[in-house]
Amino acid sequence: MKRLLLIGAGHAHAQVLRDWWQRPVRGVELVLVSPAALAPYSGMVPGWLAGTYRYEDICIDFAALAAAAGARLVLGEMVGLDTPARQVLLASGETLPYDLLSLNTGSTLTPPDDQTGNTPAVLSLRPLGRLQKAWEQQLAAITAWPVDRAVTITAVGGGAAGFESLLAVMAHVRKLQPGCAVQGQLVTRANSLLSGLAPGAVRAAQNALAQAGVSVRYGVLGGEDALPQSDLLLWATGAQAHAWQSDPHRNGGLAVSETGFIAIDEQLRSVSHPEVYAVGDCAHWVKPLPKAGVYAVRMGPVLSHNLRAALCQGTAMAYQPQHRFLALLATADGRAIGAWDRWSAQGRWLWRWKDRIDRGFLNRFRVTAHSQRSEPSIQPGDPS
Repeated sequence: MKRLLLIGAGHAHAQVLRDWWQRPVRGVELVLVSPAALAPYSGMVPGWLAGTYRYEDICIDFAALAAAAGARLVLGEMVGLDTPARQVLLASGETLPYDLLSLNTGSTLTPPDDQTGNTPAVLSLRPLGRLQKAWEQQLAAITAWPVDRAVTITAVGGGAAGFESLLAVMAHVRKLQPGCAVQGQLVTRANSLLSGLAPGAVRAAQNALAQAGVSVRYGVLGGEDALPQSDLLLWATGAQAHAWQSDPHRNGGLAVSETGFIAIDEQLRSVSHPEVYAVGDCAHWVKPLPKAGVYAVRMGPVLSHNLRAALCQGTAMAYQPQHRFLALLATADGRAIGAWDRWSAQGRWLWRWKDRIDRGFLNRFRVTAHSQRSEPSIQPGDPS
């Protein structure tokens, strides 16, 4: 029996499991490795940070989805790859063999270390799997703040994550501590916000920040010494590859980009090891793509098709990234900003539309008791 090993509970792997649930491949063992059974959908994270959603409301239940697909879920985190032996090394020290490997592990960030005791509390927006615990710890600290103090919250990063998370966290803090005077700061290395978005959407974002009491600083270079004083720092800079990907002693000789992302071809295969596939933020496509969840979502059906083709079910197809896509940014005040190519708009109707789209996406992967093929098989590791 062949083993297809899925590393990471990302959007694309959710599609693979959904397809497998509907059309399993005989003679293939399907194994999913994820640090947790629940995986948040990135599009709804700002709403969760703002307190609009519960954490469970924004997550795909990969335990239920794996069970419905007849797959085994292993709770663990990949830290290395042995391509000659076709084995994945987990943080627990255990190894998992594979015949076919698919990576959908997202990206990470490296926030400043608090080595002096003077660095403010830091909330890193990546990896998403660690965000729940980190935010819960921050919320506990926020509720202990004096009720009449002045509070400064700073986001580092001028992209969608920095913009949405800052407004969301400020809104949540104001609800928890209505007596605090909350002000915000957004700092970015760039000379503008939300690169690539329609000019009208950028202006709307600037207005939303101003109305929320946020000052913006552009062209901020250097390390943490260049950052303004703050009580809470939201780290939302550019995506970084996981440490094992950049380490030639741990990545098994996989071809990677200069920044450590796995180089893949148009069929989403590693350009150096065709038995390895990679999608989403952890991958570097033939032509570099923005690190945005929409690409992982669109890669999902192609990945699912091509994994089946590699298992002798059909012919592989090429992934063709969309040249434009709808961007919907929540402003944490019951409204959202929308952009499509050069078109832009804002309003409460856009928030309702975004909420409907996001909930609809999650519902695609919701499993009922009647649809499960077996009870979830969850193990801390697999020594085989």
